[in-house]
Amino acid sequence: MKIRCEWCSQDPLYISYHDDEWGRAVHEDRRLFEFIVLEGAQAGLSWLTILKKRENYRKAFDGFDFERIARYGQKDITRLLNDPGIVRNRLKIEAAIKNARGVLAIRQEYGTLDAFLWRYVGGVPVKNAWKKMAEIPVTTKESDQMSKDLKRRGFNFVGSTICYSFMQAVGMMNDHTTGCFRYRGTK
Repeated sequence: MKIRCEWCSQDPLYISYHDDEWGRAVHEDRRLFEFIVLEGAQAGLSWLTILKKRENYRKAFDGFDFERIARYGQKDITRLLNDPGIVRNRLKIEAAIKNARGVLAIRQEYGTLDAFLWRYVGGVPVKNAWKKMAEIPVTTKESDQMSKDLKRRGFNFVGSTICYSFMQAVGMMNDHTTGCFRYRGTK
């Protein structure tokens, strides 16, 4: 039997996410943007709730095509507010649109969202060595700085805790606990 991080429940969707995705390095801009949107949508909710709605988010938000989302207007906001497959919170929906516009500005300045985001860890995943989940911080100096920089660029729902969760999800931080079978298998 595989030993997993304590947070991983017995839900098959959660197990698949933990085993195949969480903590693996993501460098593709659209996927990075997807995680920014989903981590923001998760604020105040469980991650499992968002995982269950993920495919609906992909459909509702045009596959997380940030160039299209940046052009969304009131008609799109209304459409999204009426979509039961996503979290229908006006502030979170508007943040996704605002953040898409922010991605376009970052890409003009840095070339890629990837180059901008991964610089917080020097382009290389940080491999922590936590034995228990209780040891894992909810913020770090890196997530604090990322949050400040994103907010300064007009992003919303990017507080330091959300940024740290994002960093864990996209493999910037390897926070699999040392007893987890995935601890050594992340790249």
